[in-house]
Amino acid sequence: MPDAVVIGAGPNGLVAANLLADEGWSVTVLEAADTPGGAVRHDRGVHPDYVSDMCSSFYPLAAASPVLRGLHLEREGLRWSHAPAVLAHPLSDGRCAVLSRDLETTRRNLDGFAEGDGEAWRRLTLIWDKLGPDILQALFTPFPPVLSAARLAAKLRGAGGLRLARTLVLPVRRMGEEEFRGEGGRLLLAGNALHADLAPEAAGSGGFGWLMSMLGHSHGFPVPVGGAGALIGALVRRLERLGGTVHCGQRVDEVLVREGRAVGVRTQDGTEVRAVKAVLADVSAPDLYGKLLAEEHVPARVREDLRRFQWDFGTFKIDWALDGPVPWKAPEAAGAGTVHLADGVDELTRFAAQIAMRQVPDRPFSLFGQMTTSDPTRSPEGTESAWAYTHVPHEVKGDAGDAGITGTWDRHDRETMADRVEAQVERFAPGFRSRVKARRILSPTSLEELDANLHGGAINGGTANMHQQLFFRPLPGTGRPETAVQGLYLASASAHPGGGVHGAPGANAARAALRRRPVRRVFSGVQHMLTKRDRTGEPGIADSPAPAPHTT
Repeated sequence: MPDAVVIGAGPNGLVAANLLADEGWSVTVLEAADTPGGAVRHDRGVHPDYVSDMCSSFYPLAAASPVLRGLHLEREGLRWSHAPAVLAHPLSDGRCAVLSRDLETTRRNLDGFAEGDGEAWRRLTLIWDKLGPDILQALFTPFPPVLSAARLAAKLRGAGGLRLARTLVLPVRRMGEEEFRGEGGRLLLAGNALHADLAPEAAGSGGFGWLMSMLGHSHGFPVPVGGAGALIGALVRRLERLGGTVHCGQRVDEVLVREGRAVGVRTQDGTEVRAVKAVLADVSAPDLYGKLLAEEHVPARVREDLRRFQWDFGTFKIDWALDGPVPWKAPEAAGAGTVHLADGVDELTRFAAQIAMRQVPDRPFSLFGQMTTSDPTRSPEGTESAWAYTHVPHEVKGDAGDAGITGTWDRHDRETMADRVEAQVERFAPGFRSRVKARRILSPTSLEELDANLHGGAINGGTANMHQQLFFRPLPGTGRPETAVQGLYLASASAHPGGGVHGAPGANAARAALRRRPVRRVFSGVQHMLTKRDRTGEPGIADSPAPAPHTT
């Protein structure tokens, strides 16, 4: 019996498993899919000469995460690569806002939109230089982050205090209007806010747009050399080197609970895998509480709160194999790894409003990834492995366009929506379609089939809006990985701090499990008595059995 069973071999599950193994725990990871990785995988499914990331691609949060840095995955062969520019936001008139890791490059670009906007951007970076390390520390530690929050509060007083706090909770539209005279800076902030399901008018979207922009400035939007799955490969190798195991094709159907404590799991084929100390679940909160736990183990208030759990937007994605570079109207976009496609902030608002009205957008805001520009190993020289994704409502009530997309995501819906996204690309890159050798369409249902955590194509584990963050995440009054079941921990993006590839939910769950005082356990009528001490000085579980009629 392993000390811990981890459900799910996504990045959070593997981070949790590695941290437990670092402390000498034996760990078994069970993954439903045939390969590990969750939403961090790549393949050659579009074209045999092209590497395509199947879900996520760019990892600024991974680059900034003290959790992942502490694992030293470079020792396992992981290497990062950057595009010349972090991101670009072209407009249909040929102008283009550019975010670079080089501050002077960004300043010159924004001054081209309005004199003085480069200096306004520099002021935002100075605030980040002062507060960024403590913000990241607070973000990546369990809630409440007492020490980092105290340091942050002290520094806030010196950085503008309440005025700065007011700025960061502004809607990104208003923040852009207050900070910049021209469109360039406003576009960078607003486009980055739309990486989550935050409309330009949503409270707090300004702070999120600023955070993502500053991560791009300080850490870039790097990609793993060779494909997204290289990150997962490094995590798996590290875990196996420490004695942990990963078993794929093992879907967990139930968390086993005895007298209020998680004692293991049951897989789809009926196999029971017992855990001596803990079960960690890298699954969505609705799946954990609504499917894996029997109803009697879920408090009535939790069941009631789950009815109000809100998913983030659905996602529609296309992968392309291009026989040449993207013919951008704005040449500055050619060197960016990520390109935001919307003709101004007003178009972003229009897009978000259509989703709020449960309509499929007619001009979908698209995040476009130029993977060969970011990592030359992704496709033959002179070509481009590319993708774009956009958001759609979970429940479709109508099509804002005139093509009759219904939201069933049948062949008609998929092909029609893919053509609509390509038409959006053509607005900013005339002739794009002539470069397409092959394409692959991943609808919201396709993404969920790849990873059950991506419910309806939701990539954030639940909305990033303020009413489901911090101590509201995933449910009011939680904010921590512990659950109502002793020894069971939520380790997915549904937990604080939420989505993104940074490993914090998994790390928080692992640390919570490690802090907990072990208790006596019974499996198959045999009690393993406490006869020795573990590394923390608390009693550990030995192998000497003694019969007992119950679990304590």
